[in-house]
Amino acid sequence: MCRIYGFFNAKATPHELRTVAALQHHGGPDGRGAAHAGGWGIGNNRLAIVDLDGGAQPYELDAIKVVFNGEIYNHVRLRAELVAKGYRFADHCDGNVLPALYHAYGDAFVDHLDGMYAIAVVDQRGAEPRLLLATDHIGMKPLYYRWNAAARSLHFSSELPALLGFGEVAPSEWDAGLDAYLATKTPFGEQTMFDGVKVMPQSTTMICTEYSGLRTYRRQPPVTEVLPEDGAAVAQDLQERLRYEVGQLLVADVPVATITSGGLDSSLVTALAAETETELHTFNIAYTGTWPADERRFARQVSERSGTNYHQVEIDPATFPDLLAEVVWHLGQPNADPITLSTYALFNAVRDSGFKVALTGDAADEVFGGYSRMAAATQAFATEKPWYDNYLDALGVLPAAARYGLYTDDYRAVLADSGPAIPAEATAKLATGEGSVLARITEFELGHRLPAYHLRRVDHLSMSGSVEARLPFCQRSVISLGRALTDRQRIDGTGVKRTLYAAAAGLLPDEVLNRPKQPFTLPITAMLTPGWPLWEYARDLLAGSRLKAAGQVDASAVDRLFARQATEPEDTTALTIWALAVHEIWREQFFGAKRGR
Repeated sequence: MCRIYGFFNAKATPHELRTVAALQHHGGPDGRGAAHAGGWGIGNNRLAIVDLDGGAQPYELDAIKVVFNGEIYNHVRLRAELVAKGYRFADHCDGNVLPALYHAYGDAFVDHLDGMYAIAVVDQRGAEPRLLLATDHIGMKPLYYRWNAAARSLHFSSELPALLGFGEVAPSEWDAGLDAYLATKTPFGEQTMFDGVKVMPQSTTMICTEYSGLRTYRRQPPVTEVLPEDGAAVAQDLQERLRYEVGQLLVADVPVATITSGGLDSSLVTALAAETETELHTFNIAYTGTWPADERRFARQVSERSGTNYHQVEIDPATFPDLLAEVVWHLGQPNADPITLSTYALFNAVRDSGFKVALTGDAADEVFGGYSRMAAATQAFATEKPWYDNYLDALGVLPAAARYGLYTDDYRAVLADSGPAIPAEATAKLATGEGSVLARITEFELGHRLPAYHLRRVDHLSMSGSVEARLPFCQRSVISLGRALTDRQRIDGTGVKRTLYAAAAGLLPDEVLNRPKQPFTLPITAMLTPGWPLWEYARDLLAGSRLKAAGQVDASAVDRLFARQATEPEDTTALTIWALAVHEIWREQFFGAKRGR
């Protein structure tokens, strides 16, 4: 696991390269390497997980240089196949197979990989240097870039603040960003909150040369499986696939732990991991005091049944203002989910306890149909009621009409010249594509919401504490089964995630299996009340003078939000205040608190 960065057909001083590397040192504190020549440069920060004494990057073979961020889980098999072809390797690090794999198979080398990754290859064998960038099948490892079409120059990095360390990548705010953020809690699609800065989509290869410019193509998804009609057989198949994938993801040369929220997904991962790891450690997070939706007793039950070593992480809400600024910085752009704060604190506690790898339950809801908005849309469609607008509204902080009520006249005028808050390419198949409503929603969630909203959060906030998060539910075999499920195998009259619940039967305590589904989140409705540090912090961040200077949000509308929350605390109001505060922190960090329009 590493952080990577680079530039192509551009210039960067040694100082810039050191700056970029330093800005993501937390994601790779165990080593640093770089290579550069006229017009290009690549580098990495290493978090040593496999072959701790080897693994120096860039990897090199015959004028091919490679840096990568992630893990290649099938590297042992790939190395054996490549040795049989005549290739030789200096160590046993997972990434050292990449130059030989590219040498043997060209651009199709990524089709042989099982893992999570963002890869950069510089190939100097032809008449002109060539840069190839590639992302994994579901977007677990983000890669941000800025392409200057006029200069035909490219800069890239694993993290947004590091990308801005290149002198040619000056930060500029995307005008429509605030509305897009409030519409989906973080921008969907390739556009980031920085104008001109994009993030590579999942399963994508980009190729850059000086003369041909930048070419991008999405790799073809695998053929959809055909599953048996017997629901019990499918559930048993899923359990075995998860057992295998969890076993694969436990392999490392450093200690591995699991995260257990107390819900189905992470609890199942922990139970399966405990079958092979006799001294497994698992971590849960809670908050000092008495708060709604506390799940620690469920997490402890899972630990006791599985025989793990249980770690209870507890954070004081009084520390939230200081933590929140760190969270926003590491994310590089706003994410309105309050769980970002808990995620940051949890992974730092995991590392403080001596662990560099942690397995999580992320992505199960997207793969197996775990959200109430999915069930609501399916039910509405079945009864010939509108579902599309309600489903999209459920993704965001506020529906469109309520968002526009927060804005100034000037900002509403800006948005009149912008495209839709959710990119049209993301929603086109959702509205009128092939398949059932639930099938279309599942593809939208997997293709757009999961990488933007969840996977980037998990990646950035785990690596902020120098911890590698591994995600069994994102493994190809698990997603493949999930994509092939019928609607009723996902959601039926008894509830959501039916196949996953069936796969977990007998492995978890009955109280965990039978409890109502509850989101893993921070109880901000209770915490955003007068007298608590978070209230005062948000009040200061959203002071009228700041909002007027920025010119986007109407100060009187925000005053009404605080007045309503003070007298009638409510989830949507609290989340709106939280989201606006997070946005203001981001603006302050990257543009200064009083930046006007």
